[in-house]
Amino acid sequence: MTKIVVGVDSSTQSTKAIAWNIKGESIAEGRCDIPISNPSMFYFEQNPEDWWSAFCKSSQELNQQIETSNIEAIAISNQRETIGYFDKEGKSVFPAQVWMDERARKEVAEFCELIGGEHVIRNITGRPADTCPCVYRVYWMKKNHPELYKKIDFFSDVHSYLLKKLSGKFYGSWISLDPHGMFDLQKKKLSDDILSLLELNNSRFPNFSAPGTKIGEVSFEASKLTGYKEGTPIIAAGGDGQLAGLGTNCTKSDRAYINLGTAVVSGVWSKDYHVSNAWRTEIAAQGEGYIFENCLKSGAFLINWFADQFVPGDRKDKNFFTNLEAEASKISIGSDGLMTQPYWSACMDPHWDVSARGTITGFSPSHSPAHMYRSILEGITLNQVMATFEMEKQSNLEIKEYLAIGGGAQSPLWRQMLADASGKNVLIADTVEASSLGAAMLAAYGVGWHSSIEKAANSMAGETKSFKPDQSKRAIYDELLDIYKDIYHSTASINNRLVDFAAKHNKS
Repeated sequence: MTKIVVGVDSSTQSTKAIAWNIKGESIAEGRCDIPISNPSMFYFEQNPEDWWSAFCKSSQELNQQIETSNIEAIAISNQRETIGYFDKEGKSVFPAQVWMDERARKEVAEFCELIGGEHVIRNITGRPADTCPCVYRVYWMKKNHPELYKKIDFFSDVHSYLLKKLSGKFYGSWISLDPHGMFDLQKKKLSDDILSLLELNNSRFPNFSAPGTKIGEVSFEASKLTGYKEGTPIIAAGGDGQLAGLGTNCTKSDRAYINLGTAVVSGVWSKDYHVSNAWRTEIAAQGEGYIFENCLKSGAFLINWFADQFVPGDRKDKNFFTNLEAEASKISIGSDGLMTQPYWSACMDPHWDVSARGTITGFSPSHSPAHMYRSILEGITLNQVMATFEMEKQSNLEIKEYLAIGGGAQSPLWRQMLADASGKNVLIADTVEASSLGAAMLAAYGVGWHSSIEKAANSMAGETKSFKPDQSKRAIYDELLDIYKDIYHSTASINNRLVDFAAKHNKS
């Protein structure tokens, strides 16, 4: 009998249910897409029933390939900073607001002022003021829908909602509640001050435990819908970013994970708690120490948008990006004078500007779609290198290497560009599904395969392949980075005015 655990990664655009063995090898998987709605400017929404439907379909696909009696536990990785509003039965009473949602732009400053300043909430939650944490959208709901707000029985993240559907209980973990922006990271509890200001109490949020703790079992009803055996243990997991760090064995401070996915997210482990505008601080997936994390919302999301809008052909064709990269690889560093600021979805660190927007600067008649593609990759890469250097400077940590995951990690051009621009090695793991693997590691620990979460990570992380930087290109990228840093300051005022203008005259 082959013992397995299942890590289910419920991300922004799809759910992946993957079975893993004790060596951290993927045995089988099922997948299902999740729709997302953009009903008006600044609004990004999902129907929680689609989370559950995708969970069921991906799990059914997985369980048709394996013997379900061999599954010893399930753990769930979830898209972070997405929040749903539910009644006592777990039925959604308002569309879930996705982490990309910016409807609470005005409420961010209002809430910070009410609590006593941005520094207060940052020192509690580890997060600089921004529209991404759920707390500001909860405050938006309180202000704009006060009667409905009073009737909401549960404010829940994706992880806890799926636990409710799977086991009958709203239950989560430190690293599923942490991204709400209402969790006291050092005390490991919901903040009394924040809840008081929102006129809420603990009863309207899921119960929570340390990651790796058993928090439920698959119910009879859920068993019929998913294919998992009734009674299968469910182990507390949570945020996909922290789990990606665990899945890549980034449990020491010299290796940073970088997810080249929908968003570009990079983080490094720290034993000590620190806050800074150069990153957001989170509880590490192993429950000990913290993650200092950078986030650029528009990563592969921006690349796919560009491909769909400007490049002929079907980007789902296996040769689409291969051909585009071949053309872009012929172009010199700097894209022949074209530079992209990749803030299509505002800017988190280091500027924390909800009105920052994307720019492509330096167009001439000689530029082609391949120049634009390379420029976008360079802009995303330069933004990450800038963030990493600033993090190292402020935290006194030395990052020696990145471990790259996500779809973008399969791009030879992108990963070499990251190595050359940063001067650091870029590693590629056996699997790009690090969030699912991180959840599986917690499940493996939870059922006793390993005596600690760190040992689970060391044992299951697998082999890596290293790509070394071409040091002869470093000086050229440094020169380009100096120009890149000036783009934001040169365009910030104009972009703020344009966003305000568009909001004023938006008819949707």
